[in-house]
Amino acid sequence: MSILSESQAKAILDKVIAFSTADSTIATLGGGIQGNVRFARNDISTAGVVDDIELGVQVAFGKRVGTASINQFDDASLERVVRRAEDLAKLAPENPEFVAPVGQQTYRPTETFSAATAALTAEARAKIAEASILPCRERGLIAAGFLEDGHTFFAHANSNGNFGYQQSTIADYTCTVRTEDGRGSGWVGTNVQNIETFDAAKDVQIAMRKAAASVDAQALEPGKYTVILEPAAAAGLISFMMNFFDARAADEGRSFLSKQGGGHKIGEQIMGPRGNIYTGPWPPPCPAPPWGGDGLPREKTAIIEGGKVANLEYSRYWAQKQGKPEKAGWGNVIMEGGSKSTADLIAGTERGILLTRTWYIRMVDPQTVLLTGLTRDGTFYIENGQLKYPIKNFRFNESPVIMLNNIEELGRAVRVKADEGGSMLLPPMKIRDFTFTSLSDAV
Repeated sequence: MSILSESQAKAILDKVIAFSTADSTIATLGGGIQGNVRFARNDISTAGVVDDIELGVQVAFGKRVGTASINQFDDASLERVVRRAEDLAKLAPENPEFVAPVGQQTYRPTETFSAATAALTAEARAKIAEASILPCRERGLIAAGFLEDGHTFFAHANSNGNFGYQQSTIADYTCTVRTEDGRGSGWVGTNVQNIETFDAAKDVQIAMRKAAASVDAQALEPGKYTVILEPAAAAGLISFMMNFFDARAADEGRSFLSKQGGGHKIGEQIMGPRGNIYTGPWPPPCPAPPWGGDGLPREKTAIIEGGKVANLEYSRYWAQKQGKPEKAGWGNVIMEGGSKSTADLIAGTERGILLTRTWYIRMVDPQTVLLTGLTRDGTFYIENGQLKYPIKNFRFNESPVIMLNNIEELGRAVRVKADEGGSMLLPPMKIRDFTFTSLSDAV
Protein backbone atom coordinates (compact mmCIF):
# COMPACT_ATOMS: atom_id res chain seq x y z
CA MET A 1 0.00 0.00 0.00
CA SER A 2 3.05 2.28 -0.04
CA ILE A 3 2.26 3.71 -3.48
CA LEU A 4 -1.39 4.58 -3.97
CA SER A 5 -2.78 5.09 -7.44
CA GLU A 6 -4.40 8.39 -8.34
CA SER A 7 -7.88 6.91 -7.96
CA GLN A 8 -7.05 5.35 -4.58
CA ALA A 9 -5.57 8.60 -3.26
CA LYS A 10 -8.50 10.66 -4.52
CA ALA A 11 -11.01 8.31 -2.88
CA ILE A 12 -9.35 8.79 0.52
CA LEU A 13 -9.02 12.56 0.16
CA ASP A 14 -12.63 12.91 -1.02
CA LYS A 15 -13.79 11.12 2.14
CA VAL A 16 -11.71 13.43 4.32
CA ILE A 17 -13.18 16.53 2.70
CA ALA A 18 -16.70 15.10 3.06
CA PHE A 19 -16.21 14.35 6.78
CA SER A 20 -15.19 17.95 7.53
CA THR A 21 -17.64 20.50 8.96
CA ALA A 22 -15.08 23.33 8.92
CA ASP A 23 -15.21 26.46 6.76
CA SER A 24 -12.26 25.17 4.73
CA THR A 25 -10.24 21.96 4.57
CA ILE A 26 -6.97 20.90 2.98
CA ALA A 27 -5.95 17.23 2.94
CA THR A 28 -2.59 15.86 1.79
CA LEU A 29 -1.56 12.26 1.31
CA GLY A 30 1.99 11.19 0.65
CA GLY A 31 4.42 8.35 1.06
CA GLY A 32 6.42 5.74 -0.74
CA ILE A 33 9.33 3.35 -0.60
CA GLN A 34 12.82 4.58 0.34
CA GLY A 35 15.67 2.10 -0.16
CA ASN A 36 19.32 2.42 0.79
CA VAL A 37 22.65 0.65 0.99
CA ARG A 38 25.73 1.86 2.86
CA PHE A 39 29.26 0.56 2.40
CA ALA A 40 32.49 1.27 4.26
CA ARG A 41 36.00 -0.20 4.36
CA ASN A 42 35.23 -2.03 1.11
CA ASP A 43 32.26 -3.94 2.51
CA ILE A 44 28.52 -3.38 2.68
CA SER A 45 27.68 -2.33 6.22
CA THR A 46 23.92 -1.64 6.26
CA ALA A 47 20.93 -1.80 3.94
CA GLY A 48 17.26 -1.15 4.40
CA VAL A 49 13.87 -0.14 3.09
CA VAL A 50 11.41 2.34 4.64
CA ASP A 51 7.78 2.05 3.57
CA ASP A 52 5.26 4.61 4.83
CA ILE A 53 2.20 6.72 4.01
CA GLU A 54 0.82 9.65 5.97
CA LEU A 55 -2.35 11.69 5.72
CA GLY A 56 -2.35 15.31 6.87
CA VAL A 57 -5.50 17.36 7.49
CA GLN A 58 -5.74 21.13 7.97
CA VAL A 59 -9.09 22.70 8.79
CA ALA A 60 -10.10 26.27 9.53
CA PHE A 61 -13.07 27.92 11.20
CA GLY A 62 -12.64 31.48 10.06
CA LYS A 63 -8.97 32.11 10.86
CA ARG A 64 -8.73 29.46 13.57
CA VAL A 65 -6.62 26.63 12.19
CA GLY A 66 -6.02 23.07 13.35
CA THR A 67 -3.92 20.29 11.87
CA ALA A 68 -3.68 16.56 12.54
CA SER A 69 -2.13 13.53 10.85
CA ILE A 70 -2.63 9.77 10.75
CA ASN A 71 -1.40 6.68 8.90
CA GLN A 72 -4.60 4.61 9.07
CA PHE A 73 -7.12 4.92 6.27
CA ASP A 74 -10.31 3.11 7.20
CA ASP A 75 -13.42 5.32 7.38
CA ALA A 76 -13.45 5.48 11.17
CA SER A 77 -9.80 6.59 11.29
CA LEU A 78 -10.37 9.20 8.58
CA GLU A 79 -13.29 10.70 10.45
CA ARG A 80 -11.34 10.61 13.71
CA VAL A 81 -8.38 12.60 12.29
CA VAL A 82 -10.77 15.21 10.85
CA ARG A 83 -12.49 15.64 14.22
CA ARG A 84 -9.13 15.95 15.96
CA ALA A 85 -8.10 18.74 13.58
CA GLU A 86 -11.46 20.45 14.10
CA ASP A 87 -11.18 20.24 17.89
CA LEU A 88 -7.72 21.80 17.74
CA ALA A 89 -8.94 24.57 15.43
CA LYS A 90 -11.74 25.51 17.82
CA LEU A 91 -9.18 25.89 20.64
CA ALA A 92 -6.65 27.81 18.58
CA PRO A 93 -6.29 31.62 18.51
CA GLU A 94 -6.94 33.32 15.19
CA ASN A 95 -4.05 33.24 12.74
CA PRO A 96 -3.83 36.76 11.25
CA GLU A 97 -1.85 35.39 8.28
CA PHE A 98 -4.29 32.64 7.37
CA VAL A 99 -5.15 32.44 3.67
CA ALA A 100 -8.04 30.32 2.40
CA PRO A 101 -7.25 27.35 0.13
CA VAL A 102 -6.81 27.96 -3.58
CA GLY A 103 -9.65 27.28 -5.99
CA GLN A 104 -9.57 24.63 -8.71
CA GLN A 105 -6.31 24.66 -10.66
CA THR A 106 -5.04 23.15 -13.90
CA TYR A 107 -1.63 21.50 -13.78
CA ARG A 108 0.65 20.84 -16.75
CA PRO A 109 2.17 17.37 -16.17
CA THR A 110 5.86 17.02 -15.39
CA GLU A 111 7.94 13.87 -15.88
CA THR A 112 9.29 13.23 -12.39
CA PHE A 113 8.89 9.43 -12.51
CA SER A 114 11.23 6.69 -13.75
CA ALA A 115 10.02 3.10 -13.84
CA ALA A 116 13.62 1.83 -13.62
CA THR A 117 14.29 3.71 -10.38
CA ALA A 118 10.96 2.64 -8.93
CA ALA A 119 11.86 -1.01 -9.65
CA LEU A 120 15.19 -0.95 -7.77
CA THR A 121 15.64 -3.98 -5.51
CA ALA A 122 17.98 -4.80 -2.64
CA GLU A 123 19.98 -6.96 -5.07
CA ALA A 124 20.34 -4.05 -7.51
CA ARG A 125 21.53 -1.76 -4.73
CA ALA A 126 24.06 -4.39 -3.65
CA LYS A 127 25.40 -4.58 -7.21
CA ILE A 128 25.90 -0.81 -7.23
CA ALA A 129 27.85 -1.10 -3.98
CA GLU A 130 29.85 -3.99 -5.46
CA ALA A 131 30.68 -1.95 -8.57
CA SER A 132 32.07 0.75 -6.25
CA ILE A 133 34.01 -1.59 -3.95
CA LEU A 134 35.70 -4.11 -6.27
CA PRO A 135 37.78 -1.65 -8.33
CA CYS A 136 39.02 -0.09 -5.09
CA ARG A 137 40.01 -3.45 -3.64
CA GLU A 138 41.95 -4.27 -6.81
CA ARG A 139 43.88 -0.97 -6.59
CA GLY A 140 44.55 -1.09 -2.85
CA LEU A 141 42.11 1.74 -2.16
CA ILE A 142 39.28 1.94 0.38
CA ALA A 143 35.73 2.89 -0.57
CA ALA A 144 32.92 4.21 1.61
CA GLY A 145 29.60 5.44 0.25
CA PHE A 146 25.85 5.59 0.37
CA LEU A 147 23.08 5.04 -2.16
CA GLU A 148 19.57 6.18 -1.32
CA ASP A 149 16.68 5.86 -3.73
CA GLY A 150 13.00 6.65 -3.45
CA HIS A 151 9.71 6.07 -5.25
CA THR A 152 7.14 8.43 -3.76
CA PHE A 153 3.70 9.81 -4.45
CA PHE A 154 1.94 12.92 -3.26
CA ALA A 155 -1.70 13.95 -3.56
CA HIS A 156 -3.63 16.95 -2.27
CA ALA A 157 -7.24 18.08 -2.25
CA ASN A 158 -9.23 20.91 -0.70
CA SER A 159 -12.79 21.93 -0.02
CA ASN A 160 -12.77 24.26 -3.04
CA GLY A 161 -12.54 21.28 -5.38
CA ASN A 162 -8.82 21.37 -6.18
CA PHE A 163 -6.94 18.08 -6.57
CA GLY A 164 -3.45 17.03 -7.67
CA TYR A 165 -1.52 13.76 -7.84
CA GLN A 166 2.13 13.07 -8.71
CA GLN A 167 4.64 10.21 -8.54
CA SER A 168 8.38 10.90 -8.33
CA THR A 169 11.63 8.96 -8.21
CA ILE A 170 15.15 9.91 -7.19
CA ALA A 171 18.48 8.20 -6.56
CA ASP A 172 21.38 9.87 -4.77
CA TYR A 173 24.85 8.31 -4.64
CA THR A 174 28.05 9.44 -2.96
CA CYS A 175 31.38 7.66 -2.65
CA THR A 176 34.60 8.64 -0.87
CA VAL A 177 37.76 6.72 -1.77
CA ARG A 178 40.82 6.85 0.48
CA THR A 179 44.33 5.50 0.10
CA GLU A 180 45.25 2.80 2.62
CA ASP A 181 47.54 5.18 4.49
CA GLY A 182 44.76 7.81 4.69
CA ARG A 183 46.84 10.49 2.98
CA GLY A 184 44.81 10.64 -0.21
CA SER A 185 41.06 11.15 -0.63
CA GLY A 186 38.72 11.50 -3.60
CA TRP A 187 34.97 11.96 -3.82
CA VAL A 188 32.18 11.66 -6.36
CA GLY A 189 28.46 12.32 -6.11
CA THR A 190 25.60 11.65 -8.51
CA ASN A 191 21.94 12.65 -8.29
CA VAL A 192 19.54 11.23 -10.89
CA GLN A 193 15.85 10.67 -11.51
CA ASN A 194 16.43 7.67 -13.78
CA ILE A 195 18.84 5.08 -12.37
CA GLU A 196 19.54 3.86 -15.91
CA THR A 197 21.59 7.05 -16.49
CA PHE A 198 23.92 6.15 -13.59
CA ASP A 199 27.01 3.92 -13.83
CA ALA A 200 28.67 3.35 -10.45
CA ALA A 201 31.67 1.55 -12.00
CA LYS A 202 32.36 4.61 -14.15
CA ASP A 203 31.74 7.20 -11.45
CA VAL A 204 33.91 5.54 -8.83
CA GLN A 205 36.87 5.86 -11.19
CA ILE A 206 36.72 9.64 -10.67
CA ALA A 207 37.03 9.26 -6.90
CA MET A 208 39.77 6.66 -7.30
CA ARG A 209 41.89 8.88 -9.55
CA LYS A 210 41.55 11.82 -7.17
CA ALA A 211 42.39 9.68 -4.14
CA ALA A 212 45.55 8.31 -5.74
CA ALA A 213 46.56 11.74 -7.04
CA SER A 214 45.99 13.63 -3.79
CA VAL A 215 48.75 11.94 -1.76
CA ASP A 216 51.63 14.17 -0.63
CA ALA A 217 49.60 17.36 -0.79
CA GLN A 218 51.63 20.58 -0.73
CA ALA A 219 50.73 23.68 1.24
CA LEU A 220 49.82 26.94 -0.51
CA GLU A 221 49.59 30.25 1.26
CA PRO A 222 45.99 31.31 1.97
CA GLY A 223 44.80 34.22 -0.15
CA LYS A 224 42.75 34.97 -3.25
CA TYR A 225 42.99 32.48 -6.11
CA THR A 226 41.30 31.66 -9.38
CA VAL A 227 39.30 28.49 -8.71
CA ILE A 228 37.36 25.97 -10.72
CA LEU A 229 34.36 24.80 -8.71
CA GLU A 230 32.95 21.48 -9.78
CA PRO A 231 29.11 21.59 -9.78
CA ALA A 232 28.83 19.70 -6.48
CA ALA A 233 31.29 22.14 -4.89
CA ALA A 234 29.27 25.12 -6.14
CA ALA A 235 25.96 23.65 -4.97
CA GLY A 236 26.62 24.21 -1.27
CA LEU A 237 27.23 27.93 -1.76
CA ILE A 238 24.45 28.55 -4.29
CA SER A 239 21.93 26.66 -2.11
CA PHE A 240 22.63 29.03 0.78
CA MET A 241 22.16 32.08 -1.42
CA MET A 242 18.81 30.90 -2.79
CA ASN A 243 17.37 30.83 0.74
CA PHE A 244 17.50 34.65 0.72
CA PHE A 245 15.19 35.20 -2.25
CA ASP A 246 12.13 35.36 -0.02
CA ALA A 247 10.21 38.57 -0.71
CA ARG A 248 9.06 39.06 2.86
CA ALA A 249 12.57 38.76 4.28
CA ALA A 250 13.79 41.28 1.72
CA ASP A 251 10.93 43.72 2.39
CA GLU A 252 11.50 43.49 6.14
CA GLY A 253 15.23 44.18 5.91
CA ARG A 254 16.40 40.63 6.72
CA SER A 255 18.08 39.77 3.43
CA PHE A 256 21.00 40.79 1.23
CA LEU A 257 18.26 41.74 -1.22
CA SER A 258 16.87 44.38 1.17
CA LYS A 259 17.31 48.04 0.24
CA GLN A 260 18.28 50.63 2.80
CA GLY A 261 15.17 52.51 3.81
CA GLY A 262 12.86 49.63 2.84
CA GLY A 263 11.89 47.56 -0.17
CA HIS A 264 13.90 45.10 -2.21
CA LYS A 265 16.37 44.99 -5.08
CA ILE A 266 14.15 43.78 -7.92
CA GLY A 267 15.72 45.02 -11.17
CA GLU A 268 19.08 45.80 -9.58
CA GLN A 269 22.38 44.35 -10.79
CA ILE A 270 23.74 42.09 -8.06
CA MET A 271 25.92 39.79 -10.18
CA GLY A 272 27.91 39.80 -13.38
CA PRO A 273 26.06 39.62 -16.70
CA ARG A 274 26.67 35.86 -16.91
CA GLY A 275 24.35 35.34 -13.94
CA ASN A 276 21.19 33.67 -15.30
CA ILE A 277 19.22 31.56 -12.84
CA TYR A 278 15.63 30.42 -13.15
CA THR A 279 13.15 27.90 -11.81
CA GLY A 280 10.80 25.74 -13.85
CA PRO A 281 9.21 22.30 -13.35
CA TRP A 282 9.62 20.82 -16.83
CA PRO A 283 13.19 20.80 -18.17
CA PRO A 284 15.07 17.49 -17.95
CA PRO A 285 17.13 16.28 -16.23
CA CYS A 286 15.84 18.28 -13.25
CA PRO A 287 12.00 18.33 -13.33
CA ALA A 288 9.90 19.29 -10.30
CA PRO A 289 6.28 18.59 -9.29
CA PRO A 290 3.81 20.79 -11.21
CA TRP A 291 2.55 22.67 -8.13
CA GLY A 292 4.02 24.35 -5.07
CA GLY A 293 3.11 23.66 -1.46
CA ASP A 294 0.23 26.11 -1.69
CA GLY A 295 -1.36 24.22 -4.60
CA LEU A 296 -0.73 26.90 -7.23
CA PRO A 297 0.67 25.70 -10.58
CA ARG A 298 4.38 26.18 -11.10
CA GLU A 299 5.71 27.94 -14.18
CA LYS A 300 9.10 28.92 -15.57
CA THR A 301 10.24 31.99 -13.63
CA ALA A 302 13.44 34.00 -14.02
CA ILE A 303 15.20 34.56 -10.69
CA ILE A 304 18.31 36.35 -11.94
CA GLU A 305 18.48 37.59 -15.51
CA GLY A 306 21.69 39.03 -16.89
CA GLY A 307 22.88 39.49 -13.32
CA LYS A 308 19.78 41.47 -12.30
CA VAL A 309 17.23 40.33 -9.72
CA ALA A 310 14.16 39.37 -11.75
CA ASN A 311 11.79 37.81 -9.19
CA LEU A 312 11.48 36.97 -5.51
CA GLU A 313 9.47 34.18 -3.92
CA TYR A 314 6.19 35.25 -2.30
CA SER A 315 3.99 33.34 0.10
CA ARG A 316 0.31 33.74 -0.72
CA TYR A 317 -0.18 35.85 2.41
CA TRP A 318 2.67 38.22 1.57
CA ALA A 319 1.62 38.48 -2.08
CA GLN A 320 -1.89 39.53 -1.00
CA LYS A 321 -0.53 41.98 1.55
CA GLN A 322 1.82 43.57 -0.99
CA GLY A 323 -0.70 43.55 -3.84
CA LYS A 324 1.33 41.08 -5.91
CA PRO A 325 0.02 38.18 -8.03
CA GLU A 326 -0.02 34.85 -6.21
CA LYS A 327 2.49 32.38 -7.63
CA ALA A 328 3.64 28.91 -6.66
CA GLY A 329 6.74 28.35 -4.58
CA TRP A 330 9.87 27.42 -6.52
CA GLY A 331 10.61 23.73 -7.03
CA ASN A 332 14.16 23.71 -8.39
CA VAL A 333 17.05 26.00 -9.29
CA ILE A 334 18.60 25.99 -12.75
CA MET A 335 21.68 28.01 -13.64
CA GLU A 336 22.54 28.37 -17.30
CA GLY A 337 26.03 27.40 -18.35
CA GLY A 338 28.11 26.83 -21.44
CA SER A 339 29.21 23.77 -23.39
CA LYS A 340 32.59 23.00 -21.80
CA SER A 341 33.37 20.22 -19.34
CA THR A 342 35.30 20.71 -16.11
CA ALA A 343 38.35 19.28 -17.91
CA ASP A 344 37.97 21.94 -20.62
CA LEU A 345 37.90 24.70 -17.98
CA ILE A 346 41.07 23.27 -16.42
CA ALA A 347 42.78 23.14 -19.81
CA GLY A 348 42.08 26.86 -20.29
CA THR A 349 43.46 27.93 -16.91
CA GLU A 350 47.02 29.20 -16.57
CA ARG A 351 47.07 29.08 -12.76
CA GLY A 352 44.34 28.18 -10.31
CA ILE A 353 42.86 25.64 -7.92
CA LEU A 354 40.37 22.83 -8.61
CA LEU A 355 37.79 22.28 -5.85
CA THR A 356 36.07 18.90 -5.84
CA ARG A 357 33.90 19.48 -2.81
CA THR A 358 32.94 22.18 -0.30
CA TRP A 359 31.94 21.03 3.15
CA TYR A 360 30.69 22.14 6.58
CA ILE A 361 29.42 25.43 5.20
CA ARG A 362 28.12 27.92 7.76
CA MET A 363 26.76 31.46 7.65
CA VAL A 364 28.99 34.35 8.76
CA ASP A 365 26.95 37.39 7.68
CA PRO A 366 23.35 37.10 6.36
CA GLN A 367 23.38 40.64 4.97
CA THR A 368 26.13 39.77 2.49
CA VAL A 369 25.63 35.95 2.45
CA LEU A 370 29.24 35.61 3.60
CA LEU A 371 29.86 31.89 4.16
CA THR A 372 32.69 29.90 5.65
CA GLY A 373 33.53 26.28 4.97
CA LEU A 374 36.23 23.78 4.06
CA THR A 375 37.49 22.14 0.89
CA ARG A 376 38.06 18.38 0.94
CA ASP A 377 38.43 15.09 -0.95
CA GLY A 378 40.49 16.32 -3.89
CA THR A 379 41.98 19.83 -4.08
CA PHE A 380 44.58 20.41 -6.80
CA TYR A 381 46.81 23.19 -8.09
CA ILE A 382 46.40 23.99 -11.80
CA GLU A 383 49.32 25.22 -13.87
CA ASN A 384 49.39 25.72 -17.64
CA GLY A 385 46.10 23.87 -18.13
CA GLN A 386 47.04 20.77 -16.13
CA LEU A 387 46.55 19.48 -12.58
CA LYS A 388 50.11 20.03 -11.39
CA TYR A 389 50.01 18.65 -7.85
CA PRO A 390 47.63 18.08 -4.89
CA ILE A 391 47.41 20.81 -2.29
CA LYS A 392 46.35 20.90 1.34
CA ASN A 393 42.76 21.83 1.98
CA PHE A 394 41.66 25.33 2.88
CA ARG A 395 39.09 27.10 4.96
CA PHE A 396 37.34 29.66 2.79
CA ASN A 397 35.36 32.82 3.55
CA GLU A 398 33.33 33.71 0.49
CA SER A 399 29.94 35.09 -0.51
CA PRO A 400 28.23 33.39 -3.47
CA VAL A 401 26.97 36.84 -4.47
CA ILE A 402 30.54 38.14 -4.80
CA MET A 403 31.62 34.82 -6.30
CA LEU A 404 29.03 35.11 -9.10
CA ASN A 405 30.27 38.64 -9.81
CA ASN A 406 33.70 37.12 -10.46
CA ILE A 407 32.74 34.51 -13.06
CA GLU A 408 35.31 34.09 -15.81
CA GLU A 409 33.74 31.09 -17.52
CA LEU A 410 30.92 28.57 -17.05
CA GLY A 411 30.86 24.96 -18.18
CA ARG A 412 28.07 22.55 -19.03
CA ALA A 413 25.37 22.36 -16.34
CA VAL A 414 24.68 19.01 -14.65
CA ARG A 415 22.18 17.82 -12.06
CA VAL A 416 23.39 17.91 -8.45
CA LYS A 417 21.81 17.51 -5.04
CA ALA A 418 20.81 20.69 -3.23
CA ASP A 419 21.92 20.97 0.40
CA GLU A 420 18.35 21.21 1.69
CA GLY A 421 17.19 18.30 -0.47
CA GLY A 422 15.86 18.25 -3.99
CA SER A 423 17.95 18.87 -7.08
CA MET A 424 19.67 21.73 -8.89
CA LEU A 425 21.14 22.14 -12.36
CA LEU A 426 24.52 23.88 -12.03
CA PRO A 427 27.57 24.30 -14.25
CA PRO A 428 31.22 24.03 -13.25
CA MET A 429 32.47 27.56 -12.64
CA LYS A 430 35.76 29.32 -13.18
CA ILE A 431 35.89 32.09 -10.56
CA ARG A 432 38.59 34.70 -9.94
CA ASP A 433 39.61 36.03 -6.51
CA PHE A 434 38.08 33.25 -4.41
CA THR A 435 39.11 33.86 -0.79
CA PHE A 436 40.94 31.21 1.26
CA THR A 437 41.65 32.26 4.84
CA SER A 438 43.62 29.37 6.38
CA LEU A 439 44.91 25.83 5.82
CA SER A 440 43.22 22.62 6.96
CA ASP A 441 45.09 19.41 7.74
CA ALA A 442 42.10 17.23 6.84
CA VAL A 443 42.39 15.25 3.58
